[in-house]
Amino acid sequence: MTNATRADTRTTAAPPRPGPHPATPTRHPAVPWEEARETARESAGHPLPAVSRALPDALGHVLAEPLTALTDLPPFDTSAMDGWAVAGPGPWRVLAGRTVLAGVRPEPLPDGTAVPIATGAQLPCGATAVLRREHGGPHPADGLLHHLAPDPLPLRRDVRPRGQECRCGEPLLPAGTAVTPAVLGLAAAAGYDTLAVHRRPTVELLVLGDELLDSGRPADGRIRDALGPLLPPWLRAVGADVIAVRRVADDLTALCEAIRSSPATVLVTTGSTAAGPVDFLHRALAEAGATVRVGSVAVRPGHPMLLAELPPATGAGRPRHLVGLPGNPLAAVAGTVTLAAPLFERLGGRTDPPARLLHAATDLPGHPHDTRLLPVRLTDGTVTPLTFSGPAMLRGLAGDDALAAVPPRGLPPGAPVEVLTVPDR
Repeated sequence: MTNATRADTRTTAAPPRPGPHPATPTRHPAVPWEEARETARESAGHPLPAVSRALPDALGHVLAEPLTALTDLPPFDTSAMDGWAVAGPGPWRVLAGRTVLAGVRPEPLPDGTAVPIATGAQLPCGATAVLRREHGGPHPADGLLHHLAPDPLPLRRDVRPRGQECRCGEPLLPAGTAVTPAVLGLAAAAGYDTLAVHRRPTVELLVLGDELLDSGRPADGRIRDALGPLLPPWLRAVGADVIAVRRVADDLTALCEAIRSSPATVLVTTGSTAAGPVDFLHRALAEAGATVRVGSVAVRPGHPMLLAELPPATGAGRPRHLVGLPGNPLAAVAGTVTLAAPLFERLGGRTDPPARLLHAATDLPGHPHDTRLLPVRLTDGTVTPLTFSGPAMLRGLAGDDALAAVPPRGLPPGAPVEVLTVPDR
């Protein structure tokens, strides 16, 4: 089951289905939240191999090699303003028909002369400065171009010199940097057509449960599937390539086959992480020869989440992984940020991000013994808790800016707290 009150709080029980019930799963001690995240990172092992991607296709990947400038930036002296390129002290004789535009290689400029020039255009050889259009003009008496200010035009004024941003061969970004739109622009400016990036982990999402509807309103004991729409974009945002979303019935044989046949680097499941009458995940993992790395986490919501290592799909190569998320929506998100995100970041070669600490604007309520992941609003460097933060609720999550990792027993106003960003698109 998923999206229902199965994994965290069980208020209703599904009627027993014919066939075998799962064996009582091995009880796993609840791992501290920070330790669970670190275990997920370490379970990834080495990042996935590097591949070459054309610049647009590299977006969202992680650099597998340092980005080093292939050219000086700018590659030649350029004009920083519209105006005139001038040679020597003024006044200057403007050369007719010699306007210098971007993308044109200009002719040399003799001393005492000037040519109109556009922003970004290559500075002619011999030019000593750029006179801004608003700072100069032809004198009616002699027709020469004059600097209208009383002081002489400084040498190299409004010239962007060659190599101002970087020199050829200069390191620009280290390996492990996420490729953002700005990184794509820098790479293009520095001369790159392709980038060496780590392959992103492929993920198949298995949405478990017979009670789920794909459309319409809940009725007759069945509810809408919230995790099918919610999780794929979230998983992509934290570094995965979601190759399939598959519905799997509450059936041990079907679940075992889905796990066995999946070609994905990582399987993500929803629900079936507890010990209910149709919670088959633990038994399916045992039959698949999996090793459970994390069987329970001391976090609320979402404590029955799990991380398992599966044998390689072909009997050789890297092991696969399975992240078992609880069925309640906010609990599933807690499992995503706790186990899936650190696993994907390490597999994809991303440098471990530093913890982001803000301050509590008011009391942040905590659990007596476990870390609590609380939807919060961010305002001027402070966090304010939102209501509707129960494990089965989405209303608080839909209105939040982040999740605050509140330690046991909560925090008073002004205390620092780690915040985890949530996808905004």
